[in-house]
Formats: sequence, C-alpha cells, structure tokens
Amino acid sequence: MKKLLWIGCLSYFLIGLAHVVLGSILPVALEHYGKDYSQGGTLIFAQFAGFLGGVLLSPQLNRRFGKRSGLLIAAALLCIAELSYMLLPPWGLMFVIAPAAGFGFGMIEAVIGTIIIAAIKENTAVAMSRLEVLFGIGAMVMPLIASGLISAGYWRMSFLVVAVCSALTFIFWARISFGELDHTLSRRKPDAVTGHVHAVESSDGVSPAGHGITGSTYRGRNLALMSLFVVFFFLYVGTEMSLANFMPAILIEKMNMKEAGAALSVTCFWIAMSVGRLFAGYIAEKFQYRVYVLYSCLAAVLLMAIFPFTNQIWSAFLIILLLGLAFSGVFSIALVFASKMLPGTEESTPSILIASGGVGGAILPLLTGWSLDHLDVNQSTWMLAIFTLGLLIISLVTYQWQSKHRTASV
Repeated sequence: MKKLLWIGCLSYFLIGLAHVVLGSILPVALEHYGKDYSQGGTLIFAQFAGFLGGVLLSPQLNRRFGKRSGLLIAAALLCIAELSYMLLPPWGLMFVIAPAAGFGFGMIEAVIGTIIIAAIKENTAVAMSRLEVLFGIGAMVMPLIASGLISAGYWRMSFLVVAVCSALTFIFWARISFGELDHTLSRRKPDAVTGHVHAVESSDGVSPAGHGITGSTYRGRNLALMSLFVVFFFLYVGTEMSLANFMPAILIEKMNMKEAGAALSVTCFWIAMSVGRLFAGYIAEKFQYRVYVLYSCLAAVLLMAIFPFTNQIWSAFLIILLLGLAFSGVFSIALVFASKMLPGTEESTPSILIASGGVGGAILPLLTGWSLDHLDVNQSTWMLAIFTLGLLIISLVTYQWQSKHRTASV
C-alpha cells in the first residue's frame, strides 16, 4: 500500500503541475501568438472541457481497459499534449491540444481518487490528504519554474517539465508491481457478451460486483444525498478557485496594494492549504469526517464574514492564511465522507463529485469576475461568504443525516 500511495502522490503532483502550467505562461504565450485575454480564456475553457470529459468518462474507460491501463492512457495523452504545447503549433491546433491535456490530467485525478478510496480502508482521509498536499505543492512549484524560464527566455520549456513528469508517472504505473492489488488494477469489468460486471472480491477491499458502478444506483435516499454532495463540491471548488484567482484583484481594489504584493496573497493561501493538508487527514480520522467538514465550513464562513471589515494589509493576509487552513482538507475529506456515506458507489462517486467541482471551478470564478467589474469589492466578498454559507448548510444537513442513520441502525 505504501508504494501505491507514493505513486499516487507523484500522480497528484503531476496534476498540480498540469492544472496551472498553461495559466502560468499564458501572458507570454498570448503575446507570442498575438492574441488577447478573451482568446486565452477560451483556450483555458477548452482545457477545462477536456478535464471534465476525462473525469466523467474515467469510470467507463476503467471498466473497459482496467484502472492501470486507464492511467497509462491518460499519462501518455497528457505527455503528448504537453510536448505538442512546447512545439508552439498554429493557434488553431492549440484548441485540439488543450482538451487532450485536460482529459489526461482529469482522468488521472479521478482514477487515483477512486483507487485510493477503494483500496485503503483504514485512515482513508490521511491517504487522500497526502495526495492533496502533493497537488498543492505542484500548483505552487509550477508558477515558480515558469517564472524562471520566462525570465531566461525559455518559457515554452515549462510544458517540457510537465511532459517529463508525465513520462515518469507512465513508467512507474507500467512497471511497478503492487502485489495482490495488481489483479484489481488490471481487471476489466464488463462481460463481453452481457455487459454485466464479473463477481470478483479481493482482499484489497475493493467492492465486489453488484456493488460497483453498474450494480449501484442513486435512488431515493442515495439520490438526495448525492445531490447534496454535488452542490457541495460545485460550491467548494468554485469558491476555492475564485479566491485563488481573484484574491490579488480584491486586495488591489480594497486596499490599493501594488500588484507584486497582492500576488503574494495567492502564495500565502496555497502555503496554508498545503500545511493544513499535512494534518487534515489525522484530525478527520480522530474526530470523524462529518465533524471535520462541518467545523471547517463554519470556520470558513466566519472568516469570509470578517474579511469585508478588514482594512489593514496584515489583517487581510491573516484572514487569507486562516482561510487556507480552514479549506485545506475540505475537498479530500468530503470526498472520502461522501464515498463512505454511499457504500457500493466507490467506482462512480469520486468521478461525479470531482466533475461537479470542476464545473463549479469554471462557473463561479466567472461570476466572481463579473461581480468585481460591476459591484463594489466588498459586495463581491460577501458573495463569496454566501457561497461558504451554502457549504456550511449542506455540511450541517449531512451531519444530521448521518447521525439519524447511525441512530436508526443501532
């Protein structure tokens, strides 16, 4: 299991790099092509569309080819796409490459999450938190690498960094053995004639056939619960991406900070996120997933409610650091929490929730950007506070839901 976890961490590090590499070099790339920011935004949206496709199609591809083969396909596709980016092809071809890159790292994220949640039954939250730490490190490191390469005049080499990491990930997944887990990772689930899932139960704890994606359905209680988690992930990822993308603009508008100083707010946010993720899993395992998610959302609401009243730079940065800590484990712990509350859906639930988060990560930042153009900056921050209030309400409902379910089962 240790080998599986560490290669999973490498994969999430790769995802962190891939998520931000295009944005890191976008200004200089647009200057090279002679394009404006609206066209750059369209390119990023095309990559997001590929990401969403990779997440949504991963369960089907896993069943057809097996999880290991699915990961190899995704890593190879990502590697080829990043190398193609590096060649700086005609602008029109970039809209072919971008969805391919997004599909690659979207599928990797969904498959790794599914594998870890299904295979690691004890301290699952700790394992997922470690993955998220490496994602955060990748997201922090890539802009620094890109900045240095831009200064040296080799900005296109930023894509090579991701391509090399993709190749290494491919090699590790292709060559390393995980013992008895190898059978599960390579297993193709559909029957060639009937299309039904083969009934295989292994000691790694993966759900047997009949409780996987084809045997499980979201009906009644499960449908209502899944709908709540879909909205939760939509709001959470959208809020997180809004903060990560627009915090500098908020500080510039609110406190007249210079761009260089305001940009440090994003660094502080991601540092706090990464540090918090080191401990989030252990805390969640000790105090229960539902308690962790509830109090994290409560802390986020309080901090976002205080933020509009801050008028000093030091207090704003303090709020940003605390927000990073509050949000640090929400994604991974809520993902595990949802999977545990919907037993037998481990194959499909992570993909659906990651996809809903991806949609929120695209839509809510657009809304936040519009609000900064048309509303007062404090009104924009209140809007973000309302998003976090939605998270708190849903976490409270699921908290009570699980309490009633446990009481009824006793």
